[in-house]
Amino acid sequence: MNERPLETSQAWDEFLKTVERRALLMARVATGFEDEAFDIVQDAMLGLVRKYRNKPVEELKPLFYRILQNRIRDWYRRQAVRRRWLSWGNMRPDNEGADYDPINNLPAPDSGNPAGLLIRDEAMKALDTALRRLPLRQQQTFLLRAWEGLTVSETALAMKCSVGTVKVQYFRALHTLREELEDHWP
Repeated sequence: MNERPLETSQAWDEFLKTVERRALLMARVATGFEDEAFDIVQDAMLGLVRKYRNKPVEELKPLFYRILQNRIRDWYRRQAVRRRWLSWGNMRPDNEGADYDPINNLPAPDSGNPAGLLIRDEAMKALDTALRRLPLRQQQTFLLRAWEGLTVSETALAMKCSVGTVKVQYFRALHTLREELEDHWP
């Protein structure tokens, strides 16, 4: 393994490209807003480069996802404060973009079979809905483990929690998703 820090801007660009798409998807699922997700991911990337530019390459992925998780939690806190202020003023939040569906914006793998596409689209919509219903901690644990492929210990590092907490949250997320999606997958 290469235990050297990333030394060139090209190496940083390559590393950030490897995490960008999945990080955007995770942030979109968490927030429901494309622009908010982009801002969160960009802020997480800048934070990683600023603070950890001298870390070994092997440590960067979990550190990046820890920063990303913190930015998502910060976003949720700001939203809660904003909702409180809006409710005090008897105002309603702007719902523009609330129907944005990040899963539907992924490219279709096979456009030749309309029936298959319809079934896949319905399954993906159900998955997106089920993911959004999960508590944030379970949602992020599932996305880091299943979609990003982080190990249990890397996920624990990224989420600033114990390995046991990751295992419990992941188990609960899988159990809930299996129950909600049993009609969509064999």
